[in-house]
Amino acid sequence: MSIESHIIMDETAIRRALTRIAHEILERNKGIEGCVLAGIKTRGVHLAKRLAERLEDIEGTAIPWGELDVRNYRDDTESSVRGTNKATFPVSIHGKKVILFDDVLYTGRTIRAAMDAIMDCGRPESIQLAVLADRGHRELPIRADYIGKNVPTSRSEEIEVLLTEHDGSDMVRILHTREGN
Repeated sequence: MSIESHIIMDETAIRRALTRIAHEILERNKGIEGCVLAGIKTRGVHLAKRLAERLEDIEGTAIPWGELDVRNYRDDTESSVRGTNKATFPVSIHGKKVILFDDVLYTGRTIRAAMDAIMDCGRPESIQLAVLADRGHRELPIRADYIGKNVPTSRSEEIEVLLTEHDGSDMVRILHTREGN
């Protein structure tokens, strides 16, 4: 069995997608007043930071942002500590428009966990979702408000996001598993 990969977004495409998402967020929310960015650990945090920088470049005002760890809220992992450690967030989200950012949207379970974590931190006005890649195959009724790239996949394929801050380079690629002869 071998794994083949195909790059679907390079550094330039990722940069353009983030810039487009920034403009879509500004248009939908009529600016960044009352908005907070929440990056889902790990790569969503780096993407949220980049998005915050783009929004500040465009608007001239910093948008509060932070890191959200959803491990204790997942329903698809065996964990005896699930739900025992309440999430924390570095800024108040009460009455704010929270924009969650994750690298890949797949089944929706990570986003459901993130929404539970956010609700433990306060009561936002609304929650919006931004993702770099949406690959389909939802198991829960969750959709992204802002999408860098729609990537239809089969369940046997994977989407891998590499970011300079974590992996040393920027790219999104699709991984295909191929059976050998």
